[in-house]
Amino acid sequence: MKIGLDVGSTTIKSVVLDDKDKIIFKSYERHYSQITEKMTELLTRIRNEVICGKEAQLTISGSAGMGISETCSLPFVQEVYATRIATGRLLPQTDCIIELGGEDAKILFLTGGTEVRMNGSCAGGTGAFIDQMATLLNISLQDMDTLSAQYEKIYTIASRCGVFAKSDIQPLLNQGARKSDLSASIFAAVANQTIAGLAQGRPITGNILYLGGPLTFLSGLRRAFDTALKTTGTCPENSLYFVAMGAAFSSEIEIDLDTALKNIASYGRTGNFRSIEPLFKNQAEYDAFIERHSQCKAPRGDLAAYKGPAYLGIDSGSTTIKAVVMGSDGQILDSIYRSNAGNPVPIVREYLLDLYKARPDLKFTAAAVTGYGEELLKHAFNLDFGIVETIAHFTAAKRFMPNVDFVIDIGGQDMKCFKIRNGAIDNIFLNEACSSGCGSFLQTFASTLGYKIEDFAKMGLFAKHPVDLGSRCTVFMNSQVKQAQKDGATTEDISAGLSVSVVKNALYKVIRVSSAEELGRNIVVQGGTFLNDAVLRVFEKEMNVNVVRPDISGLMGAYGAAVYAMQKSLRRDENSSSLISMEELENFKHEVKVTNCGLCNNNCRLTINIFDGGRRFIGGNRCERPVTKRSSAGADIDLFEYKLNKLQSYVPVPAGKRGKIGIPMALNLYELLPFWHTFFSMLGFEVVTSPLSNRELYIEGQSTIPSDTVCFPAKLAHGHIMKLLDEGIKNIFYPCMSYNFDEHRSDNHYNCPVVAYYPEVLAANMPQLKSVNFINDYVGIHRPHDFPKKMTEILNSHFDSKFELKEVKFAADAAYKAYDDYMKDIRKKGDEIIDRARLEHKQIIVLAGRPYHLDPEVNHGIHKLVTSLGAAVVSEDVVAERMDKEPVNVLNQWTYHARLYSAAEYVSTQDDMNLVQMVSFGCGLDAVTTDEVRSILEAHDKIYTQIKIDEITNLGAVKIRLRSLFAALEQ
Repeated sequence: MKIGLDVGSTTIKSVVLDDKDKIIFKSYERHYSQITEKMTELLTRIRNEVICGKEAQLTISGSAGMGISETCSLPFVQEVYATRIATGRLLPQTDCIIELGGEDAKILFLTGGTEVRMNGSCAGGTGAFIDQMATLLNISLQDMDTLSAQYEKIYTIASRCGVFAKSDIQPLLNQGARKSDLSASIFAAVANQTIAGLAQGRPITGNILYLGGPLTFLSGLRRAFDTALKTTGTCPENSLYFVAMGAAFSSEIEIDLDTALKNIASYGRTGNFRSIEPLFKNQAEYDAFIERHSQCKAPRGDLAAYKGPAYLGIDSGSTTIKAVVMGSDGQILDSIYRSNAGNPVPIVREYLLDLYKARPDLKFTAAAVTGYGEELLKHAFNLDFGIVETIAHFTAAKRFMPNVDFVIDIGGQDMKCFKIRNGAIDNIFLNEACSSGCGSFLQTFASTLGYKIEDFAKMGLFAKHPVDLGSRCTVFMNSQVKQAQKDGATTEDISAGLSVSVVKNALYKVIRVSSAEELGRNIVVQGGTFLNDAVLRVFEKEMNVNVVRPDISGLMGAYGAAVYAMQKSLRRDENSSSLISMEELENFKHEVKVTNCGLCNNNCRLTINIFDGGRRFIGGNRCERPVTKRSSAGADIDLFEYKLNKLQSYVPVPAGKRGKIGIPMALNLYELLPFWHTFFSMLGFEVVTSPLSNRELYIEGQSTIPSDTVCFPAKLAHGHIMKLLDEGIKNIFYPCMSYNFDEHRSDNHYNCPVVAYYPEVLAANMPQLKSVNFINDYVGIHRPHDFPKKMTEILNSHFDSKFELKEVKFAADAAYKAYDDYMKDIRKKGDEIIDRARLEHKQIIVLAGRPYHLDPEVNHGIHKLVTSLGAAVVSEDVVAERMDKEPVNVLNQWTYHARLYSAAEYVSTQDDMNLVQMVSFGCGLDAVTTDEVRSILEAHDKIYTQIKIDEITNLGAVKIRLRSLFAALEQ
């Protein structure tokens, strides 16, 4: 008989084949990190119940099986090879395999030789990721699968990392989105992440096989892949066991199971793992630590005996709901800290009812709310004020340390850190790409190891040899924990090591601190995660500073909201809150409707929350139009809106004598469209541009994207090419351009390498372009004297009808003039917006970036968020023109970077201007630019905010940054 074991990251699968290669035994179960124990148990069962003394051959496979096979001298076969062996035996016509496991994702291309694509630095989009999402929705995986079949709307959900996904899902839950829609959206996100991240430009076609636990058990996930790939894949019989069967098919060596069991049972326990020094050397050291931190206590009061005005503060967080009732002297009269179960409304209603029943005479003077559910709760319960999270936490921190200069708040899935300068928030750090530094990181491991988080946290306090786990993705760190367990690390050692990882992620991934002095010396720590003494101890040791942890660390957002409510009411001399009454609470109703907006091409899917008395809250909108009913709210002081409308005025001139030519609206073509549209129109072409970007356009081109780390604007170029091809355009122009126009403000005038040469990438990775005339030659518009001759040669090499140099020169002259006129018009409009803003005493935000940040799918409506906060928006090219060339401390040779430097210098001279910089993930050049822009602005006491742009930008984090910026300006 042949035994195959597939020891995966979260499960162990086994098959036993008879001498005719028929399955006579199979099993599939989770091992919960107890790998050797489960293997021993499983092989003992196979020996006693299946083999029964007969000869047997054994082979191990799987991501967690290699170490065991090597140490125990057991045959091993790599899992990809095992999968191919099984597929070749059972389904030889397969062209491509998509396999999702607990922490692994793979695409195997079999046609034309085997090629494997696997996930690398991130485990987003795997089975463990789906488990986390089901937990967030508070439903089982089976319920999630069933609900996904009943969806009506697919939301844009990130699957790259849990923090992004949670940040997308939690607000939708708070806004009343249906779990059926969210379940289907999560599956769609996983499918898109797998295809875009792993296919890397190679088309997924032919007979497609779905393998692995998630694709076997979740029919909704299979439907999502079918939809994304526009095909119908196959989930075969025994899809869970293909690796185990491949291992069994590969078995050739007879194994003595008794000896194998003995070797496996003794595997590990070497004590050979990397460790760090203990957190506390002894009980006395811990007692001194507790004594010091016990001094920082919030004042308390007795709710039953209290007489006087009361203030309510609510923090509707990502996973929890916190509330504080505060007296007039800042004393806490009552509080709650609960899971929000995906919907904070019924929890707040229940809490308020309990308060009114306990104290019918209690009079609230003011109430404020902060957090993810701020707007929802404000509308639901008629709360007086909404406050951005950073200001709420800063307000609370000042009550415990008036001279605080750094606040760090680590919650369940998000992290907020902010530096204080001159009494105002100056710089904000938010976790935008990884959740491994947050409370859910510890919660996940505690659950995996079978402990409550409170008990698990305490276990590491006196660990003798804390495991050095470094700082990695939450899911991938599972593997390191398992290896440490095998090598003899105790649960105490692992608990302490994970606490160290939380702090290191916060300091070196989010804040990116290089020294303790950067943070300041007066530090307040907040958030439920800092209630963990181990985390607090590591933070103090790592930064070599004693910090303040209030005893209400987990309630600081709610406490800050209550203090803010009191301060606002005193300033406005108000003595009564608009909070709804007990009678209204008893008759409270909450109805949720879902509809499409239809007021513009975005066609946003709106979640409408309707409360008693006609109160409504609308979520899902990307602008204010569904709320204000105004079609141009803020557009008259928004240069981004003006620019976009200006570009859309370049429409095709029909019936061109030379036919149609397509131009994809991507990267630098967002600024060069006036040039190229005029040039080709003058030559007799009907110039067709691709439409504005949207999610559907991105998804259409994602399977041809060869790199997961290239910037999002470049990824969109694939979709724009596909749209032109869908329209039947046979001539597509997208030139390579090493140089941009020379604006005489830098050492040189290069385009960045991606902008300059991405047409080459498209030509190499989009086989569809081979059937059309794709013109991606190297062009130098920075040399107007040489340009006509060069373009004449290029055009004659691509078209049968010949072009004369004279007509090309005539078209070029018109193109250069059109570009100059466009830039002059933009600057003129920018000047008008600045003058109007100053006349109306509005703040002016220079929203700086690159031409492609004009793309609505790239900027995610950030310019509209700024104008909705009451500020005017202009772009960096307008104000850069007002500044002479200034020396900077870097080699200044990039056109767009030089604009940023000049814009920063100009902003630093203007009292009513501040700069918000949009940067793209994957753009290494942005790091140098960002540091220099920040140094220019901070040297002049200007407030600087950076927003990172990706496929899925965390708009919750963006709103926090922008609202914090405006709150700091008010301060």
